[in-house]
Parts: sequence; C-alpha cells; structure tokens
Amino acid sequence: MCRAVLPAHAGPCGELGAGPLLRWMDAAACLAAEKHAGVSCMTASMDGIQFEEAATVGQIIAIRTKVNRAFKTSMEVGIKVTVQDVLTNAEKIVSVAYATYEAKPVGGGKVELKPVQLLSAEDHLEHILAIERRIIHLGYVQVFQKLMQESNKEDTCEDKDAVSTEHTHVQSTELVLPPHANHHGNTFGGQIMPWMQTVASISASPLCRSHPILKAINMFKFWGPSFVGDGLVFNAIFNNTFHNSVEVGVRVEAYNCEERIQDQPWHITNAFLIFSALDEGELLTFPRVKPTTQDGVRRYHGAIVRRRILLTRKCMLSAKGDKPSDSWETSNQAYLSYSNIAALTHLAGKPGWDITKTLDNVKIWTHEEGAVLSFKVEMQVKVPSHVAFSLLSDISLRQRWDRHFL
Repeated sequence: MCRAVLPAHAGPCGELGAGPLLRWMDAAACLAAEKHAGVSCMTASMDGIQFEEAATVGQIIAIRTKVNRAFKTSMEVGIKVTVQDVLTNAEKIVSVAYATYEAKPVGGGKVELKPVQLLSAEDHLEHILAIERRIIHLGYVQVFQKLMQESNKEDTCEDKDAVSTEHTHVQSTELVLPPHANHHGNTFGGQIMPWMQTVASISASPLCRSHPILKAINMFKFWGPSFVGDGLVFNAIFNNTFHNSVEVGVRVEAYNCEERIQDQPWHITNAFLIFSALDEGELLTFPRVKPTTQDGVRRYHGAIVRRRILLTRKCMLSAKGDKPSDSWETSNQAYLSYSNIAALTHLAGKPGWDITKTLDNVKIWTHEEGAVLSFKVEMQVKVPSHVAFSLLSDISLRQRWDRHFL
C-alpha cells in the first residue's frame, strides 16, 4: 500500500502524524490477513510498534505487510513502513510493528487457517520468531504480575525536584459514526488507535514543553468491540519518565445510551505510548516523577516493569548480529582486552543511561541508541581502591580476578 503525505495528514511540525499512519498500517495488515484467511478478520492486538524516521509532506509512504505465521484461528502479520523522497529516491524505515488478527467467518462459525508458505530465508526467520513473540505475548500477564511484586518492594522516586503526574490526566469522548466503522459494523481499530494517540499526546504535552514525538507503542490489545452509535471515553495519564522518554497510559471504555445513564461502560482496549521531545534540536531530559496516590504508585511501577519486559524481549528476539571485527585467540587476548576496555569506557561515558533494576548492591543500567541496546552492571565491592587499581592495571594479575583469562 502506498500513500502520499498530504498537508491534511501532517501534525503541528509539518510531519506525518502518527494517527493517519496507524490507520493505514491497520488497514494494510487487515488486507494481508484476510487474503490469507479467505474470510473477514478483526484486529486482536498490535505490538512492537517502533517509530524510527519522520515523513514530511510531499513524501511517499510505502506499507508492506505479510503473514508471518498462522495459528489455529489467528495469525501474526508483520508490518514495515518506509518513506521515499520523490526527489532523491532515498528510502528510510519509518516504522515496524507486529499485529495479530482473528479470523471471523460470516455467521460466527470456526475456521482453521492454512499454514504459511515459506519462500525465503527471511520468511523462515520471521516464522520462527513469530512463535517466540506469541509465547512472550501469552505469558505477558504472569511475567508482569511477578515483576510487579518485585518492583513494589523498591522505593519510589525521592528526588526533591520530582513532579506529580496527577495534573496530566486527560479525558476525551468520541461518538462512533458510520464512517468510523469497518466492514463488520464494529468500530475500526485503525480509527480507535489515532484517537488514543491524540489524547495521549495532550497528556504528555505539559512535561514535554513542546510537541511530543511518538517513539513507540507498547501493545494495543482489543478486549471487545464497539458499534456505531456508541460513545467512547478515552482516559490518558502520565505514568513515568525514563531520562529522554515518557510513558503515557490510555484506557478506552465504550457505552451506549442506557449504559451511560447507569454508568456501566465496558473496557474495550488500552495501550501504553512512549514519547520523547526536542529542546533546541536535542532530546529533552525529563524530570523524575513522584506518584502521590495509590493508583499513581501502581502506574509508576507498572511503567518500570513494562520497560524491563520490552528490553528483555528485544534481547530474546535479537536474531541478527554482526560478527566481531577481531576473532579471539590466545595470542591477541591482551590486545582485545585493552580495545574492549577503551570501547566500554567510551560507552559508559555516554549520557542517557537508565536504571532498570536495583538489588542489594547491584545496579543494572540500560542504554538505547538506534537499534543498539547496551547493558551496564554496577556492583559495590569491599576492596580498597589501591588494590582494585593494581589488579586491573597489571595484565599479569588478570588471572587472579578473571577466571576466563588463559
């Protein structure tokens, strides 16, 4: 699917808004799912959404989708969005995502999907990774609850300059009209997602002090349908900050006229959106936040846990890697050791490290830069500084503290 970016699709900065892009991505992925299934399909979830590059007015957006793996009644569809400059023909990746669609035959019957034909090495790779993503997806709730129990033992931010998030709560209501419905008569998932992005951007604006930039979305999951004539209530609030990024949670509830009077809306979807902002061309460093309510504490720790799961997932699904520039041999281990120390010292000195885990005297830090994810572990040891320096500086003493050194 190709789309030209027009002024109507652009945001305040003249770049393609995330709302129209999400709508196009959902429509293209649904077409791929229905072509494979041979029946109508509905969006069950969309996960792993990353936004890499911005598209501007006049450029061409290309959305490529394919079914990576078919399960019994559902399938995973991979989505890749690129932007092409019509003047230079340069092409860059805008976004990648993975969506799950459920086959819904007319009449409500059951259908068993046919397997996907694997024609290339990339098809085989995505087919393998799809089952890994499914395992992570199905076990998400159990992992999240376990990590929440651990995170709740940790203290919240005590920084005196920390800010409250309660004033960032934003509520918006939308009426579902016929143009908002899909071919099933339900509200189009690609319409709900832009509405969620809009209310989340408004919530993020006070701390961004500029127009928020959507960088990633942690799982759109649809719990139930809504229909033409229903009202949708969107509640967005700031959850936590991570140096150069912030997380905003959005919950969507639906109601008809009778349920509105009885105050009994039903929960249809939720998502967690990650924003950043620019300050004079540089990434803005956000202040720490301090929850002031019990629900705020829950959301504060929940954001930390979701970030840990996201980083772990990146490691687990990292199937592509470069080979080391110098192969290890006994004869060159000293050279490689010095080279590694120099590279690690440079890496550790970079700004933007975030603490993801603190336990006893050990701290685990993470740093994201483009497609590179780095980890740093700090541990306090009771060794005099002069002894530690002599052990680290004298290569002949390496065996006394590094059991891997030959």
